[in-house]
Amino acid sequence: MIAHTFKIINPQGFHVRPTKIFVDKATLYPCKIFLVHNNKRANGKSSLGVMSLGLACNAEVTLEIDGDQERKAMEELGELLTRIYD
Repeated sequence: MIAHTFKIINPQGFHVRPTKIFVDKATLYPCKIFLVHNNKRANGKSSLGVMSLGLACNAEVTLEIDGDQERKAMEELGELLTRIYD
């Protein structure tokens, strides 16, 4: 298992559109993917789970990945967490 903490920089936070993009990408990987924020842990392959974390701008979130292709998943999904969406 690998884990890394990222800071949400999108001014509107991690709202519906970035969540959908993140979950769509996460479901392509065969590994387990979780997001942790404020002692809440959510399945990274669930839109409802990710939205339930309430990731606002400047929130720090830890991405935990375990399984096949975990390093590639961390690279791609971490980039999605730190992107500014128009």
